[in-house]
Amino acid sequence: MKAWEATIRITQAATRKRANTIFCTQGSSSPTTEEENEQQDDHIYANGEIFHAERFLPNGDYYSGYWLDNFPHGQGKYWWTDGCMYVGDWFRGKTMGKGIFSWPSGAMYEGNFKTGFMDGDGTYTGPNGDTYRGCWVMNLKHGHGVKEYVNGDCYDGEWCRGLQEGQGRYNWKNGNYYVGEWKNGTIVGKGKMYWTNGNVYEGNWEDGFPKGNGTFKWTDGSFYIGNWSKDPNEQNGTFYPSTSLLQTGNLEWDPQQVFNVDLVECTICPPEKVPILPSQKKLALWRSSKAVDSNIKPRRMSLDGRIDAPPVDREFGRIRLSDVAGTSASTSYYLDDSIVGLQDPDGYLRGSPIRIPKVVKRQGQTISKGHKNYELMLNLQLGIRVSAGRPGPPPSLDLKPSAFDPREKYWTRFPTEGSKITPPHPSCEFRWKDYCPKVFRALRMLFKVDAADYMISICGNDALRELCSPGKSGSFFYLTNDDRYMIKTMKKAETKVLLRMLSAYFNHVRAFENTLVTKYYGLHCVKLSGPAQKKVRFVIMGNLFCTNYSIHRRFDLKGSTFGRMTDKPESEIEATTTLKDLDLNFIFRLQKTWFQEFRRQVDRDCEFMEQEGVMDYSLLVGIHFREADSTEDQTSSGSGTPIDNGGSENETFARVSRADMDQLLLDQEGWASIKLGINMPARVERTERKATEAETQLIGDPTGELYDVILFFGVIDILQDYDITKKLEHAYKSMQCDPNSISAVDPKAYSRRFRDYIFRVFIEDN
Repeated sequence: MKAWEATIRITQAATRKRANTIFCTQGSSSPTTEEENEQQDDHIYANGEIFHAERFLPNGDYYSGYWLDNFPHGQGKYWWTDGCMYVGDWFRGKTMGKGIFSWPSGAMYEGNFKTGFMDGDGTYTGPNGDTYRGCWVMNLKHGHGVKEYVNGDCYDGEWCRGLQEGQGRYNWKNGNYYVGEWKNGTIVGKGKMYWTNGNVYEGNWEDGFPKGNGTFKWTDGSFYIGNWSKDPNEQNGTFYPSTSLLQTGNLEWDPQQVFNVDLVECTICPPEKVPILPSQKKLALWRSSKAVDSNIKPRRMSLDGRIDAPPVDREFGRIRLSDVAGTSASTSYYLDDSIVGLQDPDGYLRGSPIRIPKVVKRQGQTISKGHKNYELMLNLQLGIRVSAGRPGPPPSLDLKPSAFDPREKYWTRFPTEGSKITPPHPSCEFRWKDYCPKVFRALRMLFKVDAADYMISICGNDALRELCSPGKSGSFFYLTNDDRYMIKTMKKAETKVLLRMLSAYFNHVRAFENTLVTKYYGLHCVKLSGPAQKKVRFVIMGNLFCTNYSIHRRFDLKGSTFGRMTDKPESEIEATTTLKDLDLNFIFRLQKTWFQEFRRQVDRDCEFMEQEGVMDYSLLVGIHFREADSTEDQTSSGSGTPIDNGGSENETFARVSRADMDQLLLDQEGWASIKLGINMPARVERTERKATEAETQLIGDPTGELYDVILFFGVIDILQDYDITKKLEHAYKSMQCDPNSISAVDPKAYSRRFRDYIFRVFIEDN
């Protein structure tokens, strides 16, 4: 009864406000918005109690529906002052379930929502009349869907990250239609084109035009078979006229007619641009002045659950960011330092709060004059400049078997005074060796690496940075100043493994664009002059963590337990510390489509490495906590290069601000940077190990604490043979512990254990 009376008072107050707004009533008898909300707060609701209320929020927004702890929860309608409106299901301040979101432009989405995003089945009608019905993932068309364009065209098929990709059919309003493969919103791959006059083209496509092998058929039985290209010089084939044409003597036909006439009107409608997405809208949360300190102002929260916060260092402790917990998403609960690492009565070892530093130190020490490896760096940069800039035929992906021969290597002498092909230099004389240069040039082309950018990154005016400590293998690592490339010194045995598997590696990365294995760009050797005749072999790789995001946590995961815990005390663990399997306290949750692709690719990569007889590889994972974006200083969206402060301890990475993150989600072109293992939006769930099994329990028990993150991951260290050294290591360690707990096992067993472990750590986000 009291709830009903409160509802009546709310309705009456809202009616008075509307009347004052419409008729411009003057005077002091009408209560203000704050007074109306005070009247609504006469009834103090207990924590966890769901109630219905109609409120005008301090910033002018309006909400009518059910509440829970000052958050919309259940059925409700939220109207923003810019004209956007959402009507549907809420869960603790986030759109969750079925609902309708409308824009002031007339656009509307009706369907499923998940944590603020358009996610699931839904229908979007654009302001121009275009309509899409199908699957959505995080505001983007992803999966099967049908889009009907206002001009009469229609596409029915698969979508990926907002663009047509996979198998699909496109019908033009004039009756022509295409059935086949798509990629990034363009006709690419194999497919058939049907014209209303009965003509058909079947073959390969590229950028919306025939390219490569294909056949064009006419209704009279004539056909043309050959290699297609928009460039007449590359076009070649054979025309087979029909019997009727043979009788008339008309035996000539220009293939360019297909490009210049037949395909002129067959253009694909461009994707629409949405001015603002539902997850970008902010909620003005109401805090009753009767329940909280009067100095606390209402906080604004975006629909994907992020809350504005003051720019201070933030602790991520046992905060329930997910909706499965029983606390408000706007409330943060922190562990006291005195109980960090203590055992709870239920037998679990509680981890400390996840401390996210406001400043992330830049990795490595800049190699300047006087550094022990300064001359080696100069030699390396000079050798790559000459090697990559050496004139030659344009690279091709169709390589002869001889290009992969391990004996395919070239020596170049670099005297200090220079030579016909080398410039003078201030370093000591040295010799330079390129291994399989044609193959690595083709790999750089395959990985879309521009030759000029490649040389500038490695050989520019900026010095390399040496990582503070060498790896377990004794190798040293160097980073380019722009963080794009990592250079690793190699043992002779590792070099032999890479050369041996180079052909299979090339075919694998060419066949699978989303492969997670390390990208190799070059293999070289520097032989220093002098009595020592020291040889330094090194490989140039892509840096997995080349990003504008700060990497807050790093994990190297193998699936073994023996020796797989960092030896640093928790107080010394920094953002640049690489943690191991027994340090992992998260389960990674991927969207359904990403998880399916992840499983397929891990299987492919493991099969490749098993066939090549390598083991001891690992999955390197980097985590960026999105909640930390609200605590970091905002930077311009164009700040892609790390800040250089002369090598001081205060060097920091350029960070992506929360506003930039919103822009990334808003811009469909920005989603093109999201690939498997790169810039992947996901969630992580915190886990806890039992205190009695802290050193043996590989995966902790889930706690229900979820965090929005950006993930980076890839497979590294793929050049270890199961040689006699590893076999002896396996035999020795097997006498000390469980043979299944050690890293050194045969490639087949290693691949099986690695996959089993990774598929328990990475799961589908339901």
